Amino acid sequence: MDAGCAQAHPALLDYKTEKYVVTKNRKVGVLYRFLHLAILCYTIGWVFLTKKGYQDTDSDPYVSIITKLKGVSITKNFRNSQEKIWDVADFVKPSQGENVLFLVTNFIATTGQVQRTCPENPINLDGRCSENLDCVAGEPVVNGNGIKTGKCVLFNNTHSTCEIFGWCPVENESLLRKPRLNEAENFTLFIKNVIHFSKFNFSRANTLDTSDETYFKNCRYNPFSSPYCPVFQIQEIVTQAGWSFEDLSIMGGVVAARIEWKCDLDHPAAECLPQYSFRLQDTKNNFRTATYYWDQERKEYRDLLKLYGFRFDISVTGEARKFGLVPTAVSLGTGCAFLGAATFLCDLILLYLDKKASFYRSCKYEEAKPPKRQQNIQETNNKE
Repeated sequence: MDAGCAQAHPALLDYKTEKYVVTKNRKVGVLYRFLHLAILCYTIGWVFLTKKGYQDTDSDPYVSIITKLKGVSITKNFRNSQEKIWDVADFVKPSQGENVLFLVTNFIATTGQVQRTCPENPINLDGRCSENLDCVAGEPVVNGNGIKTGKCVLFNNTHSTCEIFGWCPVENESLLRKPRLNEAENFTLFIKNVIHFSKFNFSRANTLDTSDETYFKNCRYNPFSSPYCPVFQIQEIVTQAGWSFEDLSIMGGVVAARIEWKCDLDHPAAECLPQYSFRLQDTKNNFRTATYYWDQERKEYRDLLKLYGFRFDISVTGEARKFGLVPTAVSLGTGCAFLGAATFLCDLILLYLDKKASFYRSCKYEEAKPPKRQQNIQETNNKE
């Protein structure tokens, strides 16, 4: 029974071993050496030298950001036309310390608003009318400032609008073509960043560790002379984003600030320095805020401000690298696998695609048989 199975499935019990045959085929030989050279160049030049495949990586660091804006500007007071000083508490929204902040450069002030009835602004198309029937009482004006009372009244000599109940007078849309806070271009933005790569237990900060309290008040960032002074002038930031401060300060804009860390921990830690880049994301940015107060009769008023300015979105990315046995072994193993694939490809061409493929197959594949006497004894034993 066992012999029958062996005869039925002889290939299952055969053992194959490699046989090396030297062929004088120059085309395949040149291809073989070329593939080896290309694989070695790829493994050494690209994997190890360019991509540093011998290093382990950590691209998910922990980061913290602290920001501070500094500067003072002066404008005309929107209540009594006297001069008004704007400092950090006035032109920075929200409070400092976030990775997103807003710098006011221009504004529209609507002062002394009180809740009563007044004409809607004709800039809102839903508020325009020609008769009372166009103003349905109790309906809000779409994108408007209040609730319709049912009356159509004159807004000015050219427009009639629905009378509304809301904060009156409605917002004044006139905007100066020169920024009110024109000194904002000289304001400075301080960006403190600390990054930690937990995989390698390595931390770095972009600020100089100094006891001099005046250092950050007087320095400005320079990648060569002061790389540990992350203090940037607003005008320089906008310029690096590809725009001018004068063009954007009237209507505002959104600027993305990116801090990128690339640290090779096989080198001294002092060489691990951040790279800063700035990019403009939008050319318009504004929001509204109001200050509420009461008169002597406890009647509520408010001053409405529509603020235009720069919104800064600060993001941090980082990657740390260090020598590791596992990535080195993986990279070497991949290179060896490619060398084996080169041999397989050349064998395929030589044994099946070459003109003398049948001759090469006959030389490469040979069936090893026992001597004739030993074969007769084996056949006799099988018969028994």
